[in-house]
Amino acid sequence: MRTAVELSWRLLRGGGRNTMLGSLLTLAAVAVSTGLLLFAVGADHAFLQRAHADAWRHPGKPVADPSAMEALSTDYVQGKPITVVELAALKGDAPVPPGMTRFPKPGEVWTSPALARLMRELPADRLAKRFPRAAGTLGRGALVHPGELVAVVGRAAGDPAMTADRDAVEHLGTTGGPARIDRFATGASWAAGVYLLLAGLASALMVVPLLVFGGAAARLTVARRDGRLAALRLVGATPGQVVAITATEAVLTAAAGAVAGLVLYAAAVPLLTRIEIAGGGWFAGDLWPGPALLAGVLAAVPVLVGASAVVGLRRVVVSPLGVARRETPPGMRAVRILALLAVVAAFGMVGGGLIDMGRAGMVVLMVFLVLAFLAINFAGPWVVAVIGHLTVATARGPARLLAGRRLVDDPRSAWRTVAGVALTGFVAGFFALLNAPASAGEPRDELRLAVPYERSAAVAEQARGRLAGLDAGVSVRRTEAAQGPPPAAGPAAPTGVVTVEISGGAAAVDRARTVLAGLVPGKVATTPADDEVTGDRLLADLRTGALTVLAVSFLLAVASAGITGASAVLDRRQAYAMLRLAGTPLSVLDRARRQETLIPLAVMGGGSLLAGLFFSLPFAQGFGLSGLAGLAGFVVLGFGGILGASALSRPLLRSVTAEPAPRPDWSGGGGENVRPSA
Repeated sequence: MRTAVELSWRLLRGGGRNTMLGSLLTLAAVAVSTGLLLFAVGADHAFLQRAHADAWRHPGKPVADPSAMEALSTDYVQGKPITVVELAALKGDAPVPPGMTRFPKPGEVWTSPALARLMRELPADRLAKRFPRAAGTLGRGALVHPGELVAVVGRAAGDPAMTADRDAVEHLGTTGGPARIDRFATGASWAAGVYLLLAGLASALMVVPLLVFGGAAARLTVARRDGRLAALRLVGATPGQVVAITATEAVLTAAAGAVAGLVLYAAAVPLLTRIEIAGGGWFAGDLWPGPALLAGVLAAVPVLVGASAVVGLRRVVVSPLGVARRETPPGMRAVRILALLAVVAAFGMVGGGLIDMGRAGMVVLMVFLVLAFLAINFAGPWVVAVIGHLTVATARGPARLLAGRRLVDDPRSAWRTVAGVALTGFVAGFFALLNAPASAGEPRDELRLAVPYERSAAVAEQARGRLAGLDAGVSVRRTEAAQGPPPAAGPAAPTGVVTVEISGGAAAVDRARTVLAGLVPGKVATTPADDEVTGDRLLADLRTGALTVLAVSFLLAVASAGITGASAVLDRRQAYAMLRLAGTPLSVLDRARRQETLIPLAVMGGGSLLAGLFFSLPFAQGFGLSGLAGLAGFVVLGFGGILGASALSRPLLRSVTAEPAPRPDWSGGGGENVRPSA
């Protein structure tokens, strides 16, 4: 092992400028993939931390020997939700809520920092008068995000607020209880569960392309490396020694890249905390995976790169002479495309029933997405080879002919250049149909309270008395719709909806909310627009998440195209130089280099986009303007990013063809001043 390490280090140091540049390209690829992988893993960890911080507020099932009572309501100010948790102790050993140093006493309130700040900024009659005296500030453990508005109110056990039922049917987890508990709940609420599932879906859409790119990073400058290793095999190195040298070289480079990726992610965390999901940004600590998971990622990346490098050694070990002579490898088999067709067919048979399966359906969807990514990556080189044959057959000029021959001779390398954008096309296609519209504008100046109809007149009269001095009108509407599930026997009791119409804008509405607070124990006066806040926020978060995934995918695609494009030029250094000596203009070589990227990109990008559309059909909400804009943006950014990344390789192409004659070397790829000893 020591010999392999020493020899690998000598090969890295003594391989010349181009060999060192190839190693730096691999390091950069690993750094990008590690940084983005940490982002995907960190996002999952952050959503899990949010779920833990949210769980305690939702009253659990009643227990036989309770020590406290808990109820949950949602109030609003300036159109923003305020989570109100009301607690009453039944015994001296009542559990201490997260983020607090003790159980709240009756008649006091603990507020989040953001709510405390807002209570100081707004006039008291708009917010502060809704709550008892302030007794403390909630700590990190009680909050989902830094800007969250949360109030924990202490009550007496006999307080009407702790005996009156909230809405029997929870609206997206915004109300609950009261319940007699002995400990706070720990399971994910409905809303937190939805976000966890969506985070898992986003990770599946990001992690698999990242792993594919990370594995491809190990095979950058493959021709140069294979040539050197083939020479070692021909002078007597054993297959085991070749494998050890390759794995060591790849792991050393990948370890440095993983550390660089960690630094890259650390620099990006302050920016990532500003991405607003579920109403706010993030705690920086939540975006960092736990120490064990972080160490696992940093250890897994070099292992993955090393394994990918070793997997590509079959030709070197079995036929080193063929590698040294640069013989074209045998063509790939059509089983590659059959694997993709099998995944598509299987999804077509079960996809229609995924929505009805609930969470299990989401898990099945994520499995299919992973399989689709892997199948596209597996079939990609075969499709590129077919494209190459067609390009050669239809070529009418030297540039297209050279491009076609390159695609036929090395389809794997050509696929690595376009794989990022192709997989991004799948993501763009998947999100194109998931553009559910937000709810229509609901009234914001009309507060409503639902009570039993026989009490509605009295409640309306009390409301008029409290609202004296405000420009507000109070009315009652009878409805037969029950608040909760229908009773076991008999018709549902009619409900009276006390409606308050307020003039004067948002400030007047907030003042009306304040004076109506506590009018009906367990009930909060809300506007129709308030009732849509949670649903609209979820739809907005879906769009934000989709844009984030697409942004990460495009970053990966452009980085992949730039790095693999430069690597391909280094791999073909000697061939480019010999073509230049034979009289081929540099412009022809440059056009051929561009075409061998753009031709498969057009085919594979379009194909993967259609595949993404197919996989999103069971969840389609219509092809609207946002979906069309997303697809158009993918086409523009995809081709523009690839062209920009490809342009970065043109100076390198000019450099490798500038020498009057290619230097013969034992690496087969143009290494400098490195020859085997006699």
